[in-house]
Amino acid sequence: MSSKIDTEVIVGGKVFTISGYESEEYLQKVATYLNGKFNEFNKEDGFRRLTLDYQNLLLQFNIADDYFKAKNQISLLEDELKGREDDLCNIKHELISTQIKLDNQDKSLNTLKADLAEKEKKIIRLETELKERERKENKEK
Repeated sequence: MSSKIDTEVIVGGKVFTISGYESEEYLQKVATYLNGKFNEFNKEDGFRRLTLDYQNLLLQFNIADDYFKAKNQISLLEDELKGREDDLCNIKHELISTQIKLDNQDKSLNTLKADLAEKEKKIIRLETELKERERKENKEK
């Protein structure tokens, strides 16, 4: 297990020492996100007029909203990924089926080519026999 990391972050203009098992970069990223939310809300006159409790509640609701929207987006993307994986699986099965059909067609083609070659040999043999007979008949006459 990783050891705890202590790092100083600035949130809302105040310095805090945060401990956690995440990297320092990650903790700074979280602090940056929180500062962005603070700055976003502090631009609004109405927000600054609220009591500190209401400001914190509004920030917490907004962060929770971001969380649930992100979670929903992940769920949608996972569903889309599952659908694409199913499509890919179906395509692979179709490819295998088509490859089997192609292999069978190749075998049939090779069999037909072999039959054709045998029949061509038979035709040549019969033509040769016919010519031999014709020659014999012509000699006998």
